[in-house]
Amino acid sequence: MSTAPVIAAVDGSDGSLRALDWALDAARRRDAALRVLHVRQYAAWGQPDVLVAGEPGEAGDPVLDEVRDRLAGGGGPAVEYVAMEGAPSALLPELGSDAQLLVLGSRGRGGFAGLILGSNGMAAARDARCPVVVVPAPGREVPDGFPTRPGPRVVVGVDVDGPDEATLAFAFAEAARRGARLQAIAAYPWPVRFWATAGELAPPTVDQGEVEQETRTLAEGFLAPYLKEHPDVPAEALALPGDAAGALVAASRDAELVVVGRHRRSLLAPARMMGSVTQAVLLHAASPIAVIPPPPSEES
Repeated sequence: MSTAPVIAAVDGSDGSLRALDWALDAARRRDAALRVLHVRQYAAWGQPDVLVAGEPGEAGDPVLDEVRDRLAGGGGPAVEYVAMEGAPSALLPELGSDAQLLVLGSRGRGGFAGLILGSNGMAAARDARCPVVVVPAPGREVPDGFPTRPGPRVVVGVDVDGPDEATLAFAFAEAARRGARLQAIAAYPWPVRFWATAGELAPPTVDQGEVEQETRTLAEGFLAPYLKEHPDVPAEALALPGDAAGALVAASRDAELVVVGRHRRSLLAPARMMGSVTQAVLLHAASPIAVIPPPPSEES
């Protein structure tokens, strides 16, 4: 198969098996192969090794054997099984260089039970060269009251001060694959406070309705080129006051996917970063979360 595979990182945990099911569905939708990967962790000073597992028991990997049994007779995409030895937080991001997607659970085996997102998921979302989908455990609670309608829905965050084209393109393509509506969330700060004199805050001199309308108009303008490419995707721009992360987390209830971008590098911040909004969504959203890297030209 000529297209790049979808990679599902598994470790035998319930979280990784949920990620496997999500990745299998994603591979079907993309007509791509599924690569099931198990990284067997070794001590930090050891050396990595790669074992490609073919027939059951060939590489002596019980985690992959369990996955084979789970997928046996199910049809669907071609499946490749790969076992590696090394540090998952270092290896997983590198493996995204030849993948369409890297999919993993929010927390696997090991670590502390109270962690909402494991270190491997955080490292992959921050450093991988392909989009990373993190599938959370069920039962995450999010605020009520977000406006929704029945039917599948993909949510994407839009920064009207600097929209991320790669993130919008991914969100529209995913909504098209799923026959879903696209909700674009554009947050604006409110209330706006101005300092009048030392120690005193003046009331806002701008009208909230005007700010909301301007924010919505900007967001709709950014969506317009993608609507031409995907005329069958119903899309709406929602301008909401307050915190962008809070709005995206609230919108995640019953969503198929929440799509957020990763920070671009800059001269003042040359290291890869996720940004506070993306990190908060990873920690608290109830739906699977896709973190989209910038194009290679913006990463170098």
